[in-house]
Amino acid sequence: MPANEHIFYLNHTSYKRTRLLAWALIFASFAIACACAVLASKLWLTYSHTFTPYLKWQDALLAALWYSIISLLAGSVLVVRFLHALRAGYYQGMFLLKDDSTLVVRDLSPKNLSSIYWAVGSAFACFIALLIGLIPEMLIGWTLHLPNPALIVIGTVAGIVLSLVGLAVTLVATSFVLIGWIGFISFGRNIGAPQTYRLNNQTTIRIDGFVLSISHPDQQESVFDLNLLAVEDQRHLLYLLYKYWLAAEHPWNPGLGEEIEAILLGKADRFPMLVS
Repeated sequence: MPANEHIFYLNHTSYKRTRLLAWALIFASFAIACACAVLASKLWLTYSHTFTPYLKWQDALLAALWYSIISLLAGSVLVVRFLHALRAGYYQGMFLLKDDSTLVVRDLSPKNLSSIYWAVGSAFACFIALLIGLIPEMLIGWTLHLPNPALIVIGTVAGIVLSLVGLAVTLVATSFVLIGWIGFISFGRNIGAPQTYRLNNQTTIRIDGFVLSISHPDQQESVFDLNLLAVEDQRHLLYLLYKYWLAAEHPWNPGLGEEIEAILLGKADRFPMLVS
């Protein structure tokens, strides 16, 4: 390691705990996806697949099952991507502080895993909204089997009118689904990836609840959980940040020094006093 670089690594306990949680989520996702695949294959055999001018409820249910499978597999791919970043943080470092006032940070908090499955759940909710907009089209299939011809005409016309209203809901939900998948790709590319910041007057550093937040107008905000470091590394990193903050004459965040001091005072049993 160059003399002008300070590298901080993910501690072993956090690495093992987060890796175990990630693998558990992957196995659970595959199990649910397999269950959905079995249900989809059984449902496929229960009805005919001839063309109809209306949407069959079985087709809607089948689409929901297959969309669930795709979403869960996509979530698993993102978890694997996060595991790769987690390994890199453990062996190569997750926080790099250079003497030329450059920061390189990886966000390896376990909260990334909940963010992945929140995105999966949101994508599925948008797809369900898409299907809800198509419910009137499913009802047309039911109205065509009414016993009275007058009821057939009235019910079918009502179904067509409601279908036009539902189509607006479907189009909006479809746009959200497409935007969500585009964001999914971007999210997967950035999750756990190293972010580089210059410590200048445009960079803001905050510490809140032992979580370090770093933001810059032209870059994605990084969140760094200090609990992921060993206690000695936590102490050393706080000391370095305070020293750099003093040397830079406080341009990043006027309250950073006070935030560090508050942490040290609140955790006096963990750290010897670094700041007089």
